[in-house]
Amino acid sequence: MKSSGVKGPIKAVNNHPQPSTAIRPTVRSELYSSKLTLLSHSRCALRNPPFRTLPTPNPEPLKIPILRSAPPIPTPQTPPTPPKLRVFYRAYSLSPVIDPQHSTSTVVATIMAAAAITQTGARFPGIAALFEKSSISSSESVDASRKKDAVANMFLSNAATRSVSGDLTKGLVEKHLGGSSKTMRLQDFQLLRILGTGTFARVWLVKLAHPMQGAEDRVFALKVLRKTEVIKLKQVDHVNHERAILADVAGYPFITTLITTFTDSECLYMLLDYCPGGEIFSYLRRQRRFPEHVSRFYLAEIVLILEYLHEREGVAYRDLKPENILLDAAGHVKLVDFGFAKRVRDRETYTLCGTPEYLAPEVIQSQGHSTAVDWWALGILMYEFITGYPPFWHQNPMEIYKQIIHKPITFPPHNPPISSDARDLILALCTVDRSHRLGNLSGGAADVKSHPFFASMNWDDVYARRHDGPIIPKLSGASDDSCFERYSEDEGQVDIYTQEAREKWD
Repeated sequence: MKSSGVKGPIKAVNNHPQPSTAIRPTVRSELYSSKLTLLSHSRCALRNPPFRTLPTPNPEPLKIPILRSAPPIPTPQTPPTPPKLRVFYRAYSLSPVIDPQHSTSTVVATIMAAAAITQTGARFPGIAALFEKSSISSSESVDASRKKDAVANMFLSNAATRSVSGDLTKGLVEKHLGGSSKTMRLQDFQLLRILGTGTFARVWLVKLAHPMQGAEDRVFALKVLRKTEVIKLKQVDHVNHERAILADVAGYPFITTLITTFTDSECLYMLLDYCPGGEIFSYLRRQRRFPEHVSRFYLAEIVLILEYLHEREGVAYRDLKPENILLDAAGHVKLVDFGFAKRVRDRETYTLCGTPEYLAPEVIQSQGHSTAVDWWALGILMYEFITGYPPFWHQNPMEIYKQIIHKPITFPPHNPPISSDARDLILALCTVDRSHRLGNLSGGAADVKSHPFFASMNWDDVYARRHDGPIIPKLSGASDDSCFERYSEDEGQVDIYTQEAREKWD
């Protein structure tokens, strides 16, 4: 999603060079190709298509064996089994949220119930079970009976849903958000406008074509992925990972909620909750930089996100940056775009992906990486919040990689100056040796939460969202879209998803 911030380069502050806000490329690698290819698009994962090919990294100046530990290249005699798109829309591991035997009106009612629950803070028992794996804070305890009543009331409070059977209502309570629907169609929604666009995906603001009484203004974000482009750009695995991870984390208060997924002959669809506040990137560019108390508020919520992803789900997010952080109507953060997220748990992965300014040294050096890369990125994000620009920047991504590996982080003079606690936390997070990186030590996220920079934070209050954010988006209502830039709806030339492709990939 493209920011609505001020365009053009930021003026220098105290003669410290600052990057242009125009683009920040994101890179991917194909480890099974004979040559490492960097594919770059704009800083936001859904902005300014198409991909542009960047120069192949030269290992000699950096002394980096780029593919040293990568898996061997498969021989033609034993080609790898191609991933299947059917994984995307296969029913969720328990059962789909939407029962395929029920009508579209029932599907709509189910979505409305699910969306209302996520907005009021209630959770399905299936989601609550995710919180019960261990205990982060006492505020995570949720009364299951209250959640069940909230679901039942959504079905019984409107005539359009009174025909829904008790069995379906009970079944819905027992299932996850994020399941697949076999009956939902694109025609069930009215497309309002584009919120973001990328090489193989567009995000639309949508509302139900036949809403229930009193819910005419309820809107959602619908991510539309063209199958032909997903296959052409070899993103099948990434898309399947994104869908699976979003389904597993659906309902967490600081992560975008995947309500359901569905498909047709040409596209894959992800129905998500809508965050009307837009990207935190746009607010940062308008204000040039955030005061430390503002940065602390947002960073605390992001710390809880990383704690949840790493220690509960074993997921490395791998693309933390201001463009992927949205604000809801109350000014709280919502992490979006899980296209690079991957389950790693106790193993390492070697895919080169992310945003150049935010890449950890071990990613660039192809040493194998895990969740520690997110703590490095948090330090870079904190630096950008407080100063207005990242510590490593250059027009040429290769120069950025050199800086990350060889250049120590320095702090420009500011008025007011950056506090010693803030400096110490940034340096502790951006430690090149990941075995000494804060957040990647034996204490995990608890070490970050106990740092003096967060001494004033009550973590139970942070999780419970007891205080509104320091920046409250100016909205006329829940469906306000003024915080997002306008995009052309012209798709240009679209490839046809042929019968041959269906036989191979579906």
